[in-house]
Amino acid sequence: MTSDGVKRRYQEIAELLARRIAEEGYRPGDKFPTERQISLELGISRSLVREAFIMLEIEGYLDVRKGSGSYVADGEKISLNVPKADFGPFELLQARQLLESSIAGFAATTITKSDIVQLRETLELERKAIENGEQDYAADRLFHRQIAEATQNSVLVAQVEDLWAKREDSSMWARLHDRIFDLSYRAKWLDDHAEILEALRHRNSEKARAAMWQHLENVRQTLLELSDVGDPEFDGYLYSPAVASQ
Repeated sequence: MTSDGVKRRYQEIAELLARRIAEEGYRPGDKFPTERQISLELGISRSLVREAFIMLEIEGYLDVRKGSGSYVADGEKISLNVPKADFGPFELLQARQLLESSIAGFAATTITKSDIVQLRETLELERKAIENGEQDYAADRLFHRQIAEATQNSVLVAQVEDLWAKREDSSMWARLHDRIFDLSYRAKWLDDHAEILEALRHRNSEKARAAMWQHLENVRQTLLELSDVGDPEFDGYLYSPAVASQ
């Protein structure tokens, strides 16, 4: 149960799967059904199942083996001890997609030359961080914040900052990224940012809205694909974070 008393959907799925482990005779080391199988069985999205599996991994129910899948972990659990105020990474992305696409569309009507100059400088910072192999998302975060600031609405800026803070404080988001070794996707996200900036520069509200929506959809799809350790074609375990391409 979350701190506000509302159980999130991924938590309900995680608890359902935890009961399955306890009640269906699974033993430590037994292979658990794949996320794809659970998704088809329950008629829910892969991203929702991914969040439930990550929660079960954090809580010690599942042992995730890269390139192989998920296995029942050692030890016995009776109930889930859900971290307070944690959010599923894909529900966070959905919230950002809804909010930030609208913000980008509005920003296109209010943006100034000074805002454009600042956004260009931030893109250059982001480009250099990627080229230098830095695993730092500060410029990424700043880019999104600056778009919100271009609306000249402090409430919208606070909303964007709050969603980023939730991401950085989320143990589930951190665990999701622990599964990802190939970081070359960041170059694609930089291209997305350039498209957003171009739409803003032309003060094209619809294009700015669509570009931000597509960018965050690309983020969602990329993270879903790259963190799929149960996929037989997954080869992330072959790469070391220290040498992963940026």
